Amino acid sequence: MPRIEINPTYCKGCLFCADVCPKDVIGVTDAVNEKGFQYAVALNPDNCIGCAMCATMCPDAAIEVYK
Repeated sequence: MPRIEINPTYCKGCLFCADVCPKDVIGVTDAVNEKGFQYAVALNPDNCIGCAMCATMCPDAAIEVYK
């Protein structure tokens, strides 16, 4: 089963990852990171198919997908 990890420290909340996710796995939290950004989280991690489009699109290398 694929697993997604998002590092909130690196995420700046651009949500490019959420835009490209075909299974609506990623959303944004109300919390903020150390830099003051709301960051992406895996809201529906069980829906992840391991395509890694999110990690490919992330400009901050904040996402890892494990197959």
